Parts: sequence; structure tokens; C-alpha cells
Amino acid sequence: MAVERTLSIIKPDATRRNITGKINAKLEEAGLRIVAQRRLRLSKTQAGAFYAVHKKRPFYKDLVKSMTSGPVVVQVLEGEGAVQKNRDVMGATNPANAAPGTIRKDFAESIEANSVHGSDSAENAAQEIKFFFKKSEIVG
Repeated sequence: MAVERTLSIIKPDATRRNITGKINAKLEEAGLRIVAQRRLRLSKTQAGAFYAVHKKRPFYKDLVKSMTSGPVVVQVLEGEGAVQKNRDVMGATNPANAAPGTIRKDFAESIEANSVHGSDSAENAAQEIKFFFKKSEIVG
């Protein structure tokens, strides 16, 4: 399996509860390296643009509102099969369906406040990483 990079976002519900370190520990324990990281507060415009793929979905406005409700931690993860490995560590979108030991099972408050976002494909990871980071900011 090839070394890949993927985007991870620790969402406002998690940063509000000060569990960024616990989430990062799970990612690192799974063999993912954090090669870029920044804490920021998304504007409505930024969140809307990032989640534009969901614009016609009924949850879009709530998603944008949630993602702008507090700071997020955006990061680039690197490792063997990083996209799938990150998705496995995150667990199912609905924490009620997530496997024990996953981030969402252990930390999510609800399906909406599920603590993390992760790229769903290598192609999307490349686009999502470019949304937040310049090449020079990623240190492998």
C-alpha cells in the first residue's frame, strides 16, 4: 500500500471540549503522522465553500453553522493507506453505528457533532488539503 496524505478536521464540538490531544493520539496510534496542523476559526464563506458539494442537501446550513461555531484544527495526515486508515479510526458518521474504540464512538456527541471530518478518497484529499495548506506548510 502506498504512502498517502489525507485531510483531517477536528470539529468545534471537540475543540470546545479540549479533546484535540486525545483525538491526535488515536490518529498517531493508528500509524498516521501529522505533517501539517493549524487551529483556526472558519468563516461562513470558508465553511460554505469547503462543504459546497453538500449545498443542495438538507443538512448543509446546519453543517456550515456547526463548523463556524468555534475553532477547528485542520491537519494533514500521512501514512500507508492514510485515507482509509483515517476513516477507520474516525468510525461511522453516526456514532451510534461506530465501532468501539473509534474517535466517533468515544468522543462524538451526536451525528451532527461527531468530532471529526476526514477525506473520503485520495482525489478529495488532494483538493481538501489544497483548500487549507500551501505545499510549503506540509513538513513530511
